[in-house]
Amino acid sequence: MDNENQPQRFDTKIAVLLRDDLATWQRLNVTAFLVSGIAATLPEVVGEPYEDADATRYLPMFRQPVLVFEGSKEFMSVAHGRALSRQIPHSVFTADLFATGNDRDNRAAVRAVRRDELDLVGFALHGPKNAVDKILKGSRMHP
Repeated sequence: MDNENQPQRFDTKIAVLLRDDLATWQRLNVTAFLVSGIAATLPEVVGEPYEDADATRYLPMFRQPVLVFEGSKEFMSVAHGRALSRQIPHSVFTADLFATGNDRDNRAAVRAVRRDELDLVGFALHGPKNAVDKILKGSRMHP
């Protein structure tokens, strides 16, 4: 029986890993772009629309928390390799994307670089808790 007073538990995790040398505006921008990929491709992680007491409707958001982690440039490559080896779908943001201004150019910038040479500044993933935890092992929660 679902009790609304009980905390809701999830067997999956949504997480973002950011490189630890990014400026604050970059961290916010990268996070927003990365999680949009999860929302766009995994409709089951998005809840119902919101509505206030005046019946004003708002867009839906994720049903579960998004946890944000950070790691070094070197760790980004390690964690990316782990995500690939576990076949966990994820979105990526490379340093090259800071110089582009649209989706077409973003995709072209990623396509131009071999996987092992991507200058990753962030990636977001959704998957089983234990798999996400193993992928991010060695990172730290974003302060």
